[in-house]
Amino acid sequence: MKKEVKKVKEKKSIKKEQKVVPKKISVSFLSSPHIARDLEKLNLTDVDFIHVDFMDGKFVRQKSLPFKELKNIYRYTSKRLDVHLMVNKPKKFIKKFATLNTAYITFHVESLENIDELIDLVHGYGIKCGLALNPDTEIDSLDPYLDKLDLVLVMSVFPGKGGQEFILDTALKVVQLKDKIEKLKLDTIIEVDGGINLETKDYVSDASILVSGSYVIQSDQFQEAITSLR
Repeated sequence: MKKEVKKVKEKKSIKKEQKVVPKKISVSFLSSPHIARDLEKLNLTDVDFIHVDFMDGKFVRQKSLPFKELKNIYRYTSKRLDVHLMVNKPKKFIKKFATLNTAYITFHVESLENIDELIDLVHGYGIKCGLALNPDTEIDSLDPYLDKLDLVLVMSVFPGKGGQEFILDTALKVVQLKDKIEKLKLDTIIEVDGGINLETKDYVSDASILVSGSYVIQSDQFQEAITSLR
């Protein structure tokens, strides 16, 4: 128990030492009960991206809206899309989401297809490419790909379900990843997704993009919630 408390204190000290920088905010509508309405409300804010969680029911148990419905997202928002593919085989979905107003396409390093090939595929569409890490995946798994990536998405919850609590170990993982990127002199940015709110955002201040779902979607004032995360 004492060791666990010490670890928590060390991670909290990270919060104080990290330099605060302006954040971009990407809002997920995964937990929204009224998707069309909430997308229209988000379109009136200064949110940077709409985070699209796409799940195949295999990589995670949950399954998202089918692409034939998601492709109509332009009816409700003109914001650029930040697409997160939680699927075993991303290739066919990369091709589909590349037809939308997509800024980033991110798939998981744990996926089953050739990752180098997928990175090249995303870049071939003129879209920035990211790799996502599950909470129990080590950052060393990124080493073969890091110099080709525009973004690393660090999951601070296990993917597939909105409204989960932030996993504190993420704080240390982000610091380690930031150090690795700086040592390699890369321009790769860090995005964090899961349990992000007014309190937890400070644990990952080295991230350039914060993904928030429930904290924004369940608030009375979307713009106020978004501004509080920057």
